[in-house]
Amino acid sequence: MSPNGSDRSSRRPMRRRILPRALIAGLVLATATGCTSEDFPRLGMPTPVTEEAPRILSLWQGSWAAALATGVLVWGLILWSVFFHRRSRTKVEVPPQNRYNLPIEVLYTLVPLVVVSVLFYFTARDQTELLKTSDEPDHIVNVVGFQWSWAFNYIEPVGATDGDARTDEALAGIPDRFQERFPENADGVYESGTLQDRNPVTNNPGPTLVLPVNETTQFILTSRDVNHSFYVVPFLMKMDAIPGHTNSFEVTPTREGVFMGKCAELCGQDHSRMLFNVEVVSAEEYDQYLQELADRGQTGYVPAGIPQTEAAVNAETNEGRS
Repeated sequence: MSPNGSDRSSRRPMRRRILPRALIAGLVLATATGCTSEDFPRLGMPTPVTEEAPRILSLWQGSWAAALATGVLVWGLILWSVFFHRRSRTKVEVPPQNRYNLPIEVLYTLVPLVVVSVLFYFTARDQTELLKTSDEPDHIVNVVGFQWSWAFNYIEPVGATDGDARTDEALAGIPDRFQERFPENADGVYESGTLQDRNPVTNNPGPTLVLPVNETTQFILTSRDVNHSFYVVPFLMKMDAIPGHTNSFEVTPTREGVFMGKCAELCGQDHSRMLFNVEVVSAEEYDQYLQELADRGQTGYVPAGIPQTEAAVNAETNEGRS
């Protein structure tokens, strides 16, 4: 047998051994994630618990589908060229060298533009919907980030004092366009966390933010020191709390329970411990909780943080102020 024939025959058994092992390795990687049939379609995302979260999940799934299709196409073309143009098959030492191929160049220019344009459209559409805030939400909570915990100002007319959120010095740094949404006679209550706090139900670390189920809560995010990021994991939504700039978004929880939250912005030494909990309860339990805070003497508001800077105010358009 010729040396070339001997080489080819010796390679075949090796391929027969390698291919099953590669398939087994791929099967292990696909099944070792611990995902159930219900978890797998979410592609690593937790179960949504707000009215807004399914839109975020849909965008996440669509992005993964686009990435998977692109990956299959690219790897398919790479493997096809490697297999069908290998030297042992064509017997050509140096294949023909083409300086350009106009149809292919047009194709690999247009296809990425189409993919990016489609992703941009859906991202811009969903972002616009998710960032819409109402002038009269059911509830308003000022979330205050500080190194290294959270405070929650419940801007509600509790009736424990004669105070009013619109004239309270602690909230003076919040721009007027947000204060216009505050309910009248909102004397309010607060909860300010420490690193030693734990949720009484789950014993998870961090202070607890209580929200009513099936009612819209608008978050007004401020910071006292550095950038933080308010992230409630099953809400699938996070937003930065920035010193000198006020952000806001709103959610409507659809399921009762206790959910974990965290700071998603590296903010210093104890960033990893800057955790909190969100407990979604009935409307009656929510009112009862506010009254419990008032009975403890936690009335009024804690300082919201660094006032909005002139640069941030000037950067807002008239449309953004409306």
